[in-house]
Amino acid sequence: MNLFRRKRRRVLVLGLDCASPDLIFDQFNADLPTFKRLMSTGTWGQLESSIPCITVPAWSSMLSSRDPGVLGVYGFRNRTDYSYRELGVANGDAIKVKRVWDLLPDKTSVVLNVPQTYPARPLNGALVTDFLTPNLDANFAFPPALKTETLRVAPDYRFDVKDFRTEDKARLLRDLYIMTEQQMALVKHMLTSRAWDFFMHVNIGVDRVHHGFWRFHDPAHRLYTAGNPFESAIRDYYKAMDTFAAEVIALAGDETTILIVSDHGVARMDGGICINEWLWRTGWLTLKTPPPEGKITRFDDAQIDWSRTRAWASGGYYGRIFLNVAGREPNGIIPAEAYESVRDELTAAIQTIPGDQGQRLNHQVFKPGAIYQQVNGIAPDLMVYFGDLHWRAVGSFGHGTHFTLENDTGPDDANHAPQGMFILYEPNGRGRGNVSGHQLMDIAPTLLDRMGVKSPPDMQGRIILG
Repeated sequence: MNLFRRKRRRVLVLGLDCASPDLIFDQFNADLPTFKRLMSTGTWGQLESSIPCITVPAWSSMLSSRDPGVLGVYGFRNRTDYSYRELGVANGDAIKVKRVWDLLPDKTSVVLNVPQTYPARPLNGALVTDFLTPNLDANFAFPPALKTETLRVAPDYRFDVKDFRTEDKARLLRDLYIMTEQQMALVKHMLTSRAWDFFMHVNIGVDRVHHGFWRFHDPAHRLYTAGNPFESAIRDYYKAMDTFAAEVIALAGDETTILIVSDHGVARMDGGICINEWLWRTGWLTLKTPPPEGKITRFDDAQIDWSRTRAWASGGYYGRIFLNVAGREPNGIIPAEAYESVRDELTAAIQTIPGDQGQRLNHQVFKPGAIYQQVNGIAPDLMVYFGDLHWRAVGSFGHGTHFTLENDTGPDDANHAPQGMFILYEPNGRGRGNVSGHQLMDIAPTLLDRMGVKSPPDMQGRIILG
């Protein structure tokens, strides 16, 4: 095996954001002949995601083999200082460590649509940025001339689906396939027009089809109706991904190591915990003027009395809780010496928050220092997975209670699950079948190993054996 790896050092990675191990390995497996073939002679299994299990920072954690605390990135939006202002978006400028392609200076890489690569940075090869790219006027390609080439291949190139939280499902599905076809065209063009050693593309469409259509697919979803017109939308999209994989694998050639991988899985969305409303109603947060009930008020528009507020939160697929600490926040009131006891008190209180029927929910509360090797940047004081991730965190006020069955940022049927998936196929066809116990930080050292490059000693993952 080692002799073979020294001879074969070409790797193709197809990333499927949010792809579910249950759907690929079980429920849809008979309809996915390409993935099934790769599994039959490859090494495959579930892949434990980062905490939090969301696109940003999961892909960067995977490709750098550093946990989110080391990266200092705790979500799509992060605190940039200790003020109370709106959080900042964590694009590629937030990543200060090297990812796989940065560790291949003597090899040529093609990197397409990998999250947190906008704005484009130089590398030995070619790069087109990700879904965080604001528009076609932005710095989305390296070398810069690749922008013109991309728009020649796909004149209306799209990095994401606009407004995927919508009731217009027909429009969403149509736009999803337009985006996918444009990105597929660029992938095929780059595979055949460049010499490359390492090639990676991440498809964001699997994530979007989950969020937009899970209620039509999953009989356990509270809004599911049998025989609905979009019942096969998710299955059909996975089938399209399987066909796409077959095409790119054929273009890559028989002597290429193939990795199909996702950053996290998918979970049914049952509702949302209105975390700031709960903090307000239980005395942790004080408003100068209570919001009108039934009129949704964004957190940034609420009148917070910081002199009497101990905690506030940010919504999203998981909850981020911040404490108002004296000497740290501008109007902090929690004494520094009481920080841990207050944090434990709030943790215990959060774990008692019930569901919409008063039912007990399993909330997981994490302290960053307990789960990360380091805590860089400005981390939340607590991070919460509500109801085994069947409930999201809702940051707005005005719901009248601590829960909602409607998402305050638009229709959304799915949350994320902590388990993603991988299929690793070696050209010699000698895999280990189904394996367990791997975490997404194992991917970067595995890719470097297959490229014949030694991993840096500060990588946190381990090589997946083939």
